[in-house]
Amino acid sequence: MKHEAIYNLYLNVKTIDETNGVLYPKDENGNIVSIDMSAVNTKATELQAEADTQAQAKIDLKASAKAKLIAGEALTEEEANTIVL
Repeated sequence: MKHEAIYNLYLNVKTIDETNGVLYPKDENGNIVSIDMSAVNTKATELQAEADTQAQAKIDLKASAKAKLIAGEALTEEEANTIVL
């Protein structure tokens, strides 16, 4: 998530090299871009929380669809889209 956070926060970063756990964000010319790791860590935490929320919502939607199928109830279009045939 740290790479995604850097790309979100620093639009001039085009690549990120990593050596021994140290990140080296670079611009289009290969120059190292100075970044605030505190801001990167905060953004990475936000992105992870958002990803976790979306993953849980998908799990909940599938569970709802399954429960409705078992009960013989109509599914919403969103629930129906979770079914893989």
